[in-house]
Amino acid sequence: MILPMKLRWTPARVGDALHEIDTPALVLDLDRFEANLERLMRSSTVRGMRVRPHAKSHKCVEIARRQIAAGAVGICCQKVSEAEVFLAGGIEDILVSNEVIGKRKVTALASLAVRYPKARIGVCVDDAKQVRQLATACRALSAEVDVYIELDVGHGRAGVPDTAAVVDLAREVKLHRNLKLRGLQAYYGSAQHRRTVRERRQAITLAAGLAGAARDGLLAEGLTCDVVTGGGTGTFPYETGSGVYNEVQPGSYVLMDVDYGKNEFDPIAPAFEPALYILCSVMSARGDRVTLDAGLKAFSTDSGPAMPAFEGWQVRGVSDEHTILIRVGNEGPNLVLGDKPLLIPGHIDPTINLHDVIVVSRNDVVVDVWPIEARGAVF
Repeated sequence: MILPMKLRWTPARVGDALHEIDTPALVLDLDRFEANLERLMRSSTVRGMRVRPHAKSHKCVEIARRQIAAGAVGICCQKVSEAEVFLAGGIEDILVSNEVIGKRKVTALASLAVRYPKARIGVCVDDAKQVRQLATACRALSAEVDVYIELDVGHGRAGVPDTAAVVDLAREVKLHRNLKLRGLQAYYGSAQHRRTVRERRQAITLAAGLAGAARDGLLAEGLTCDVVTGGGTGTFPYETGSGVYNEVQPGSYVLMDVDYGKNEFDPIAPAFEPALYILCSVMSARGDRVTLDAGLKAFSTDSGPAMPAFEGWQVRGVSDEHTILIRVGNEGPNLVLGDKPLLIPGHIDPTINLHDVIVVSRNDVVVDVWPIEARGAVF
């Protein structure tokens, strides 16, 4: 059977004006992106901390390179296939901040350590079966990987429940010479979007108490705990100030989205700005209602739809290929057929995974086009 060649549509070329970009397209404001990078790394909230940004947010090798050039020690990703993409792109310190199970996947992970001998590759575990599968694969390939024990600090998704379980699993890891016990993964995912500063602080105070007890339990038994890692865009100042964590994993900070914009701002944290947009075209206009050419296949709605980056209009509905805006009040632009408004994604991570490229602009002129190399890397 002859398969049809996939159409590779390039929405823009260097030198194009913003209104010349084909739509729908992801458009990055490079000035805002660079400001977000600098704000994080210069902030007192990360001073003295290892910063390991989460690349599942952007899936883009060029963004990872720029994060490391700004001072990050490496990146996180969630899947073995993502790790492979970033290793191929020259990123040499990667933590798969997730559990990996199954012979094919653990063998694929171990093989990456062989193919990229200069790289440091880590992975999380929360069960002895995972440890043994990983050890078997590494032993067969003469590979070595770092291991982080995941502790459930309140999210209720993965991780061992307490210090005793951490110590037991660490002892299992130490039985296998191809595995290097590095420390703890102690990420509280759902705390990132608790709306008030008080709620987020309280959540991380609890998480840090659990992580600190687990770290102390490991050290008391003569076991390794060089790194306690966790934290995201919504909470990293609190992990930093806990005295327990020495590495944080913010990801969305560099691009931002509507959902993070709903969090109460804490003055101790850097003020990140939206830097990534969905450029759309008005394909139908009827008075106070316009229809855009981007819908569910251009942005995720799990945290709500993409929202206009301007006043005076609100989303009335979203379908596969359309978003309907209606006018509210007298403010904002008059949208007419052919206009190209910008929307802010509701949730960056799954929106990125719907696109092949990011169009990079400065002062409304295209300066580059960055491929999203890890798009679809879900294995």
